[in-house]
Amino acid sequence: MENTFWTALSTSLLAALVTSLGIYTIRRFADWGQRNTSYFMCFAAGVLISATFLHMIPKAFSMNPQAPAWLLAGFVGLHVFNRFLTAFVCEKSPQRKDYAIGVLPMIGIGFHSFIDGFIYSISFTVSIFTGLLATTGMVLHEFPEGIVTYLLLVRAGFGERRAAQLAFLAAAATTPLGMLVSYPFIRDIDNELLGLLLALSAGALVYVGATHLLPRAEQEQKRYSLVALAGGILVALVVVTSKH
Repeated sequence: MENTFWTALSTSLLAALVTSLGIYTIRRFADWGQRNTSYFMCFAAGVLISATFLHMIPKAFSMNPQAPAWLLAGFVGLHVFNRFLTAFVCEKSPQRKDYAIGVLPMIGIGFHSFIDGFIYSISFTVSIFTGLLATTGMVLHEFPEGIVTYLLLVRAGFGERRAAQLAFLAAAATTPLGMLVSYPFIRDIDNELLGLLLALSAGALVYVGATHLLPRAEQEQKRYSLVALAGGILVALVVVTSKH
């Protein structure tokens, strides 16, 4: 069990490192990032929506018959939070009118990354091979995830340093945190509970991709936006395939 703990912790830290590398890269080349934000949003939408529909939702449904209700709860929950954010933060502070475009994806991605930490704990407890297989799939999307989280926070009006800090906390630090939180209770987290958490996370990510990322990208109508979206879908297919 001790070896399993350190292996799971090491891989979750690797995921956080890859995400942090994405944040550092996009901040280092900020001008390039700003010019291509729409492409990253399309790419992220392709990854998030495709991976959610192709893997997370079917997996959650197979693990718990109540998962559809939690999927809906995740979607509606973020919608309600969006309305709250718009009514009580954005409208009262015109300078913060775009906060939702950064905060909502940050929350959705943060929760998803936290659940990723759970998956590391559980998969490595099953077997080292299962854990490594899961790691191969999950680490693939960490780099663009860090980039997109940072860019959306900057576009929402956060300063570059603050955006980098929040992106790190939401997209990177949550993965090893989820692993550390879940590992002591791993025997109490059964498939049904994990299925509910996956469904909740899936609903949140579908909302982020379909109602925030794609509409914003479509507003700018960049020439190769569909290519970026297709690239995100392709990455999701690779991720899903590598997990099976």
